[in-house]
Amino acid sequence: MEVIAEDGKVESREVRESKGKKKQKNNKEQVETVEEETGCWIALRIFGSCISSRSKVDSSISGTSINYAESKSTADSSRDQPTPREISSTNTSMSNGESNSSTSKLEEELKISPHLRKFSFNDLKLATRNFRPESLLGEGGFGCVFKGWVEENGTAPVKPGTGLTVAVKTLNHDGLQGHKEWMAEVNFLSDLKHPNLVRLIGYCNEDDQRLLVYEFMPRGSLENHLFRRSLPLPWSIRMKIALGAAKGLAFLHEEAKRPVIYRDFKTSNILLDAEYNAKLSDFGLAKDGPDGDKTHVSTRVMGTYGYAAPEYVMTGHLTSRSDVYSFGVVLLEMLTGRRSMDKNRPNGEHNLVEWARPYLGEKKRFYRLIDPRLEGHFSIKGAQKAVQLAAQCLSRDQKVRPLMSEVVEALKPLPNLKDMASSSYYFQTMQADRVRSSPMARNGYHTAAGQVPKNGQQLRSYSIANGSHASPYHHQQPHPSPKPNVKA
Repeated sequence: MEVIAEDGKVESREVRESKGKKKQKNNKEQVETVEEETGCWIALRIFGSCISSRSKVDSSISGTSINYAESKSTADSSRDQPTPREISSTNTSMSNGESNSSTSKLEEELKISPHLRKFSFNDLKLATRNFRPESLLGEGGFGCVFKGWVEENGTAPVKPGTGLTVAVKTLNHDGLQGHKEWMAEVNFLSDLKHPNLVRLIGYCNEDDQRLLVYEFMPRGSLENHLFRRSLPLPWSIRMKIALGAAKGLAFLHEEAKRPVIYRDFKTSNILLDAEYNAKLSDFGLAKDGPDGDKTHVSTRVMGTYGYAAPEYVMTGHLTSRSDVYSFGVVLLEMLTGRRSMDKNRPNGEHNLVEWARPYLGEKKRFYRLIDPRLEGHFSIKGAQKAVQLAAQCLSRDQKVRPLMSEVVEALKPLPNLKDMASSSYYFQTMQADRVRSSPMARNGYHTAAGQVPKNGQQLRSYSIANGSHASPYHHQQPHPSPKPNVKA
């Protein structure tokens, strides 16, 4: 029997089947070759949706685009963030005219500032070295952030270690919410300029690719330093970071042309530069403040559990005082070294705010809140004032909470106070009381401060070979703990 071939020629069935088998064999060989070349990349998918196979990345330039997801953190991802979403590969079937029309329509929706740089997807692909794993700074529920290098005053990629170091944030295409957050981020950060807000350098909206390019923050997030590092942040650095973050919020609430409610204030969104200056990042959930005589903005409740103000969670009514509450939670995290929510702690201590409330209003018990890893290396007056400020910010009555400008004024003197608790008899007495009241101490177990006999007699600290205490504050050798560099 004869059939018509694709080129119009007549062929016998035997010839047709022979060609089909040969074609199938060639396709199989090609698939095996691709798998061999990209196997090491595919294996890296265990790191989350950020890592794609090299074949997928390369194909984005020739008609098939890869949707990289957007990240909630840089440098280090939050432990409690949602599971990263799967990368999806989408065939770009629109014509060039349709693509350009879509891009133009999007740019009309955006409040693009003329100083923002417009990057091509290929430029950012090369700047991040093909979005390779070594360039990955962090990942979260909305995707990934990659480290890259571009020209100081342009958009072209440059050799790693040269030019301008940037953080490239990518958008997850799974759903409308990611696109809305990308739009909000561009619209707010292209208009808002302040030393305590992360700087948006540029963007990419080529075809269905949505990426944002930020200044690179070498110290990563406050969350990483508070909860993931073995060495604790010094007291003065903590207060410096609190002051910088407060200035960022005060600018949004009271100094911007139009008030902005940040809505997602938490430790993973506070990034640090080389000098530990704090900058707010991730404006995907930010909202314009209420207009005219309106007292609040009604909106769907979004944010992070443990940081959101109770009245906002209950009613959906959003005000700048909602951000003040979130600041109080973060300040409490910095004072205690505890997470806002931690189910690994004993019953009654899972929720930081609820656990801390009994101590917030009592001057004689405030020391129970202070991070024990500081080992007395904090200002007594500064800690008392910071605890009082946290209590005001966390008031259940939002009208009692201070303005962020008032918070800034209260924090200004705290980084420079030198009355260290470790040198006071008062603190030593408090420490002894704290250790004796510990259930483990009552049973004669070792504690952070040493061993406590059952009779509660003299404390004895651990020691190491050189005779110094097992503490980062007593190391005689240099260590990477940050040195205070405070500017009021």
